[in-house]
Amino acid sequence: MGKGRKTRRALERGGAGPAKPLNETVASWSGVRIAPMFGRWGYFVGETLFGCFPLREKERDLWVRLTDRDQARALSDPRVRPHRRFSKKGWVELDVEGIEDLGRALHWLRRAYVATTRGPAA
Repeated sequence: MGKGRKTRRALERGGAGPAKPLNETVASWSGVRIAPMFGRWGYFVGETLFGCFPLREKERDLWVRLTDRDQARALSDPRVRPHRRFSKKGWVELDVEGIEDLGRALHWLRRAYVATTRGPAA
């Protein structure tokens, strides 16, 4: 048996760039689990994915799954766009370039989290 693969430093630190404050804030919400998946930080409540953000510091597109009503509200903002493949399932994308974008990102992540914690009837 070999030594195994080293843990990437970004994973040990909880992210780099805008991912770090996003991960710190989202991790403080009750029942949230953050796990790396397919090159992204996956934000889960139970087994339900409600958002994800790239592991790589150069990439900045946050994906958020919203209710139909919240998706329509989010898309009225020109900085938010439908997800390129999963928009019919409520997913939107927005870029998080720096600190100035964190408020908007956390707003939509919080809406997705609340909808997820309400369960399927929401």
